[in-house]
Amino acid sequence: MERRTKIAALGAALLLTAGAAGSAGAVAGGPEGTARHGTAAEQAATGTAAPQGAAPRGAAAPKEAAALTGNAKLYRPGHDIDFAFDAHLAAEDLMDPMAATGTFRLRHVFPDGSSGWARARVDCLVTGGRVAVVTGVVEESDRWPRGRRVGVTVHDHGRHDRLGYSWMTQDPGQGDVPPCTSSAPFEKVDGRTGDFRVVPWQPRLS
Repeated sequence: MERRTKIAALGAALLLTAGAAGSAGAVAGGPEGTARHGTAAEQAATGTAAPQGAAPRGAAAPKEAAALTGNAKLYRPGHDIDFAFDAHLAAEDLMDPMAATGTFRLRHVFPDGSSGWARARVDCLVTGGRVAVVTGVVEESDRWPRGRRVGVTVHDHGRHDRLGYSWMTQDPGQGDVPPCTSSAPFEKVDGRTGDFRVVPWQPRLS
Protein backbone atom coordinates (compact mmCIF):
# COMPACT_ATOMS: atom_id res chain seq x y z
CA MET A 1 0.00 0.00 0.00
CA GLU A 2 2.86 2.34 0.93
CA ARG A 3 4.56 1.49 -2.40
CA ARG A 4 1.39 2.42 -4.37
CA THR A 5 1.14 5.73 -2.52
CA LYS A 6 4.73 6.60 -3.42
CA ILE A 7 4.20 5.70 -7.10
CA ALA A 8 1.05 7.85 -7.28
CA ALA A 9 2.85 10.78 -5.67
CA LEU A 10 5.75 10.44 -8.12
CA GLY A 11 3.36 10.33 -11.08
CA ALA A 12 1.60 13.48 -9.92
CA ALA A 13 4.93 15.27 -9.53
CA LEU A 14 5.96 14.31 -13.07
CA LEU A 15 2.65 15.59 -14.48
CA LEU A 16 3.04 18.92 -12.67
CA THR A 17 6.61 19.27 -13.95
CA ALA A 18 5.57 18.51 -17.54
CA GLY A 19 2.71 21.01 -17.30
CA ALA A 20 5.04 23.76 -16.10
CA ALA A 21 7.51 23.04 -18.90
CA GLY A 22 4.70 23.12 -21.46
CA SER A 23 3.53 26.53 -20.23
CA ALA A 24 7.05 27.91 -20.49
CA GLY A 25 7.34 26.53 -24.03
CA ALA A 26 4.06 28.18 -24.98
CA VAL A 27 5.52 31.59 -24.15
CA ALA A 28 9.12 31.12 -25.25
CA GLY A 29 8.54 29.09 -28.39
CA GLY A 30 7.69 25.60 -29.63
CA PRO A 31 9.91 22.77 -30.80
CA GLU A 32 12.72 23.75 -33.15
CA GLY A 33 11.99 27.45 -32.67
CA THR A 34 8.37 27.26 -33.81
CA ALA A 35 6.45 30.15 -32.22
CA ARG A 36 3.63 29.22 -29.89
CA HIS A 37 0.90 31.27 -28.20
CA GLY A 38 0.76 31.62 -24.41
CA THR A 39 -2.37 31.75 -22.32
CA ALA A 40 -4.66 34.77 -22.46
CA ALA A 41 -3.17 36.04 -19.19
CA GLU A 42 0.39 35.60 -20.50
CA GLN A 43 -0.48 37.35 -23.79
CA ALA A 44 -2.01 40.25 -21.89
CA ALA A 45 1.08 40.53 -19.69
CA THR A 46 3.46 40.54 -22.66
CA GLY A 47 1.27 42.72 -24.92
CA THR A 48 0.76 39.99 -27.53
CA ALA A 49 -2.97 39.51 -27.07
CA ALA A 50 -5.15 40.22 -30.11
CA PRO A 51 -7.22 43.43 -29.94
CA GLN A 52 -10.75 43.04 -28.64
CA GLY A 53 -13.18 42.37 -31.47
CA ALA A 54 -10.43 41.30 -33.89
CA ALA A 55 -11.41 38.55 -36.33
CA PRO A 56 -9.89 35.13 -35.59
CA ARG A 57 -6.87 34.21 -37.64
CA GLY A 58 -7.87 32.58 -40.90
CA ALA A 59 -11.42 33.97 -40.76
CA ALA A 60 -12.73 34.95 -44.19
CA ALA A 61 -13.33 38.63 -44.84
CA PRO A 62 -16.97 39.64 -45.45
CA LYS A 63 -17.90 38.93 -49.05
CA GLU A 64 -18.90 41.84 -51.27
CA ALA A 65 -22.42 41.88 -52.62
CA ALA A 66 -21.17 42.98 -56.06
CA ALA A 67 -18.12 44.52 -57.68
CA LEU A 68 -16.66 45.71 -60.98
CA THR A 69 -12.90 46.20 -61.08
CA GLY A 70 -9.97 46.27 -63.49
CA ASN A 71 -8.73 48.30 -66.41
CA ALA A 72 -8.25 47.69 -70.13
CA LYS A 73 -8.37 49.36 -73.53
CA LEU A 74 -11.01 48.99 -76.20
CA TYR A 75 -10.13 47.38 -79.50
CA ARG A 76 -10.67 50.18 -82.00
CA PRO A 77 -7.86 50.67 -84.55
CA GLY A 78 -6.51 54.23 -84.61
CA HIS A 79 -7.98 55.07 -81.20
CA ASP A 80 -6.55 54.74 -77.71
CA ILE A 81 -9.50 54.25 -75.34
CA ASP A 82 -8.83 53.23 -71.76
CA PHE A 83 -11.37 52.39 -69.03
CA ALA A 84 -10.69 51.66 -65.36
CA PHE A 85 -13.22 50.59 -62.72
CA ASP A 86 -13.15 50.35 -58.94
CA ALA A 87 -16.83 49.90 -58.06
CA HIS A 88 -18.09 47.99 -55.02
CA LEU A 89 -21.35 47.14 -53.26
CA ALA A 90 -20.77 46.12 -49.63
CA ALA A 91 -22.31 42.94 -48.25
CA GLU A 92 -24.44 44.91 -45.79
CA ASP A 93 -25.92 46.88 -48.72
CA LEU A 94 -27.00 43.76 -50.60
CA MET A 95 -30.48 45.06 -51.39
CA ASP A 96 -29.46 48.65 -52.15
CA PRO A 97 -27.46 48.93 -55.42
CA MET A 98 -27.50 52.71 -55.09
CA ALA A 99 -25.29 52.39 -51.99
CA ALA A 100 -22.40 51.31 -54.23
CA THR A 101 -19.16 53.23 -53.88
CA GLY A 102 -15.99 53.78 -55.87
CA THR A 103 -14.97 55.46 -59.10
CA PHE A 104 -14.48 54.80 -62.77
CA ARG A 105 -12.50 56.75 -65.31
CA LEU A 106 -11.95 56.84 -69.04
CA ARG A 107 -9.55 58.43 -71.48
CA HIS A 108 -9.96 58.61 -75.27
CA VAL A 109 -7.22 59.68 -77.66
CA PHE A 110 -8.56 60.17 -81.19
CA PRO A 111 -6.67 59.46 -84.43
CA ASP A 112 -6.05 63.20 -84.93
CA GLY A 113 -4.30 63.42 -81.54
CA SER A 114 -7.11 65.20 -79.70
CA SER A 115 -8.31 63.61 -76.49
CA GLY A 116 -10.92 63.61 -73.76
CA TRP A 117 -11.11 62.18 -70.27
CA ALA A 118 -13.49 61.91 -67.32
CA ARG A 119 -13.69 60.54 -63.81
CA ALA A 120 -17.01 59.65 -62.21
CA ARG A 121 -18.08 58.79 -58.67
CA VAL A 122 -20.08 55.56 -58.60
CA ASP A 123 -23.71 55.95 -57.51
CA CYS A 124 -25.23 52.63 -58.60
CA LEU A 125 -23.97 49.13 -59.41
CA VAL A 126 -25.92 46.05 -60.51
CA THR A 127 -24.30 42.83 -61.68
CA GLY A 128 -25.77 39.59 -62.95
CA GLY A 129 -23.67 36.60 -63.92
CA ARG A 130 -20.66 38.14 -65.64
CA VAL A 131 -22.37 41.38 -66.70
CA ALA A 132 -22.18 44.65 -64.75
CA VAL A 133 -24.00 47.94 -65.19
CA VAL A 134 -22.57 50.89 -63.31
CA THR A 135 -23.45 54.57 -63.27
CA GLY A 136 -21.53 57.45 -61.84
CA VAL A 137 -21.70 61.21 -61.47
CA VAL A 138 -18.98 63.07 -63.38
CA GLU A 139 -16.64 64.78 -60.92
CA GLU A 140 -13.85 65.75 -63.29
CA SER A 141 -13.71 65.99 -67.09
CA ASP A 142 -12.29 68.14 -69.84
CA ARG A 143 -15.40 67.67 -72.02
CA TRP A 144 -18.46 66.72 -69.98
CA PRO A 145 -20.32 68.91 -67.48
CA ARG A 146 -19.68 68.06 -63.85
CA GLY A 147 -22.61 66.54 -62.01
CA ARG A 148 -23.97 64.59 -64.99
CA ARG A 149 -24.69 60.88 -64.59
CA VAL A 150 -23.26 58.47 -67.17
CA GLY A 151 -23.43 54.68 -67.38
CA VAL A 152 -21.19 51.84 -68.53
CA THR A 153 -21.88 48.15 -69.15
CA VAL A 154 -19.19 45.46 -68.93
CA HIS A 155 -19.34 41.81 -69.96
CA ASP A 156 -16.59 39.91 -68.15
CA HIS A 157 -15.65 37.12 -70.57
CA GLY A 158 -12.04 36.30 -69.82
CA ARG A 159 -9.77 37.81 -72.45
CA HIS A 160 -12.79 38.58 -74.63
CA ASP A 161 -14.52 41.21 -72.48
CA ARG A 162 -16.96 43.65 -74.02
CA LEU A 163 -18.10 47.14 -73.02
CA GLY A 164 -20.89 49.60 -73.76
CA TYR A 165 -21.74 53.11 -72.57
CA SER A 166 -24.73 55.39 -72.20
CA TRP A 167 -23.30 58.27 -74.24
CA MET A 168 -23.67 56.19 -77.38
CA THR A 169 -27.29 57.39 -77.38
CA GLN A 170 -27.42 60.01 -74.61
CA ASP A 171 -25.13 63.04 -74.77
CA PRO A 172 -24.01 63.75 -71.17
CA GLY A 173 -24.28 67.45 -71.94
CA GLN A 174 -28.00 67.06 -72.63
CA GLY A 175 -29.07 65.25 -69.47
CA ASP A 176 -28.63 62.34 -67.08
CA VAL A 177 -29.42 58.68 -67.54
CA PRO A 178 -31.31 56.91 -64.71
CA PRO A 179 -29.23 55.06 -62.09
CA CYS A 180 -27.76 51.73 -63.26
CA THR A 181 -28.68 52.39 -66.88
CA SER A 182 -26.41 51.90 -69.90
CA SER A 183 -26.28 50.28 -73.34
CA ALA A 184 -25.52 46.75 -74.46
CA PRO A 185 -21.77 45.92 -74.46
CA PHE A 186 -21.18 46.50 -78.18
CA GLU A 187 -17.45 47.39 -78.04
CA LYS A 188 -14.67 44.79 -77.96
CA VAL A 189 -11.94 44.95 -75.32
CA ASP A 190 -8.32 44.33 -76.29
CA GLY A 191 -7.48 41.41 -74.01
CA ARG A 192 -3.75 42.11 -74.32
CA THR A 193 -4.13 45.39 -72.45
CA GLY A 194 -5.92 44.30 -69.29
CA ASP A 195 -9.01 42.67 -67.88
CA PHE A 196 -12.31 43.54 -66.20
CA ARG A 197 -13.64 41.46 -63.30
CA VAL A 198 -17.28 41.20 -62.22
CA VAL A 199 -18.51 39.85 -58.87
CA PRO A 200 -22.10 38.68 -59.48
CA TRP A 201 -24.90 40.13 -57.37
CA GLN A 202 -27.21 37.62 -55.66
CA PRO A 203 -30.09 39.59 -54.12
CA ARG A 204 -32.61 38.03 -51.77
CA LEU A 205 -35.69 37.89 -53.98
CA SER A 206 -39.04 36.60 -52.76
